[in-house]
Amino acid sequence: MKRYRAVRLGDPVLFWLVVGLALFGIAMIFSAGMVDVPGTRAEGTWKQQLMWFSLAMPILYMILKVRIGWLEWGAQPAYALGLVLLMAALVFGSGGTTGASTKSWIRIGPVGLQPSEMAKIATVLMLARVLGEWREPPKTLWQLWKPIGVVALPMGLVMLQPDLGSALAFAAILVWSLYWAGTPLATIFFLVSPLLSLFLSISAWVWGVYIVLLLAMLFYRNAFLSEKVSIFVANAVAGAVALPLWNVLKPYQKNRFLVFLDPSIDPRGSGYNLIQSRVAIGSGGWFGKGYLEGPQKRLAFLPEQHTDFIFSVIGEELGFVGVMAVLITFGLIFWRLIRIAERSRDPFASLVPIGLLGSWFTHVLINVGMTVGVMPVTGIPLPFISYGGSFLLVNLLAMAVIQRIAAEKAR
Repeated sequence: MKRYRAVRLGDPVLFWLVVGLALFGIAMIFSAGMVDVPGTRAEGTWKQQLMWFSLAMPILYMILKVRIGWLEWGAQPAYALGLVLLMAALVFGSGGTTGASTKSWIRIGPVGLQPSEMAKIATVLMLARVLGEWREPPKTLWQLWKPIGVVALPMGLVMLQPDLGSALAFAAILVWSLYWAGTPLATIFFLVSPLLSLFLSISAWVWGVYIVLLLAMLFYRNAFLSEKVSIFVANAVAGAVALPLWNVLKPYQKNRFLVFLDPSIDPRGSGYNLIQSRVAIGSGGWFGKGYLEGPQKRLAFLPEQHTDFIFSVIGEELGFVGVMAVLITFGLIFWRLIRIAERSRDPFASLVPIGLLGSWFTHVLINVGMTVGVMPVTGIPLPFISYGGSFLLVNLLAMAVIQRIAAEKAR
């Protein structure tokens, strides 16, 4: 008689940290919907979030039975499906519940799906498969063409939506994965240097100093002349196109950057979100106004308080203690991911947690940063906490993949 074998969690601590954070998120979404102004979008959304959480649990159980070899084999079809969904979003997509002028969502009846979130997980798997085939670290930038191409395709489609926040998450997946695969830090720097040049060109003298330093670094870099010239030309072009790119941005995109520098220039328009978020978080003090009792939230002054600005609700109602507890929980999740990657013997299995770490870390950094004014407002949600059914589902299933890796590949 065949003995039944129970499914084993690879890292129970990580599992309960993530599940606890997701349940906490449902509670905060419930609070975000408790307002004194009827008709807000946040009302009742906690029910949908709970439904998606409940849906994820049985699927999570099934993923825990899937062998790592099957996941590696399925990376290619998953990646292809992600690209197809991203292209479909450009043709048939909409701005979702926020009404933004983007094409980030695909609606199937009453259900809305965000293909970029599914594409992130597929890209992590595909990138882990490609980098897992390396036998030695790359010596030149030209050797990075394959992983760059894997990330550039979905990232380019996301930029066309346009969705800058998600595009940055794809870039972070690439950088974190390359580093873990053994790519020298200097090579990674030269890879991302054109992007740095693009942002520094906002000031002519700062960009000039940067170019001089870059030339000095290239002079001492042990590489082919063609690679050095290509890096310099890419940085020069990035600096030159900064102004034309700024001119083609839509007004709401420009305003997001301008109010990041000074919210007071448009306090009733684009700067309103950041001002209200700062007021909410600052008024929370050490212990907050109390669960369900945040006045900024109850009067619906906070914009998108159940999605992009859920962290502001936490700060207002639970105070400094509450936000620190959330940040420490994320820190513990990131630490467990690194621990699993370190213990995995298989290159593919080791790279998957790092790719997900790059995506989640970027989401946390940008979301928390924009609520306190140290990052531009990009509309990127907080993992496991912000409202978003498909976002929660995909991230919980990604966590199940990590559990399977930890269970099968740990020493």
